[in-house]
Amino acid sequence: MKYGFIGLGNMTTAIIKGMCNSGDFDSSYIYGYNRTKSKTTKLATSYGIQATTSIEELMAKCDVIILGVKPQMLPDVLPEVKKHLQENHLIVSIAAGKNLNYFHGYLSESTPIIRVMPNINALIGASTSCYTANEQVTETQLRLITMLFETIGTIIEVPEHLFSIFTTIGGASPAFTYMYIDALARAAVREGMPKNMALDIAANAVLGSAKMILQSKEHPWALVDQVCSPGGTTIQGVSSLQSNHFETTIHDAVAAVTDKDRSLSK
Repeated sequence: MKYGFIGLGNMTTAIIKGMCNSGDFDSSYIYGYNRTKSKTTKLATSYGIQATTSIEELMAKCDVIILGVKPQMLPDVLPEVKKHLQENHLIVSIAAGKNLNYFHGYLSESTPIIRVMPNINALIGASTSCYTANEQVTETQLRLITMLFETIGTIIEVPEHLFSIFTTIGGASPAFTYMYIDALARAAVREGMPKNMALDIAANAVLGSAKMILQSKEHPWALVDQVCSPGGTTIQGVSSLQSNHFETTIHDAVAAVTDKDRSLSK
């Protein structure tokens, strides 16, 4: 099986890196194309993938075609992809806001298509990704793509009608979390702690808290209660967050991203 990447930005570079470092994929079976030739050359040099000079050349050599271009570039790229489609091709999109029907409109309903949404943590092999597929995708193809994206983290199946919500809590939430970690660190700086020390502590505390939720299987509020001693220090901070509409602010941010993602698919 040969894999072709159209568009070699940060995310596709992370995926290629994950594939090559996993030991499960041979770099000589990975092909790349980017309209900026220097990007293709750089990845070919760094990871040993095969450089191509056109979409036509890439699609002639590959079975799995991963579309890594920005959503606004798809109207220019998809007609070229359709021109060179073969029966053996599986199309994989990582573009935000573009549903399966969007691709059916450019390609055809008989084309096997999988949508995957990774997040920025793919850069360190810690992405939370989701996928959905049309009826033409086989179980073998699903297993193949699952294995591919497991090289950059975890991946779960999500019904397409929930994709916009995943885009927020899986795709955009790292930005929210980075902001939270930075806010914790800056608050500690205000209280007198050096910034680098505060950032290290805050990031590790968030990492440990996430692991606690996943491994303990307890409800987050049950864990909050365990930290909050009667009349203690933590309950003062929790009460302050609640009185300043912490949860409502998060809900509003999730709604804003979800609404924007849904608008992209129209």
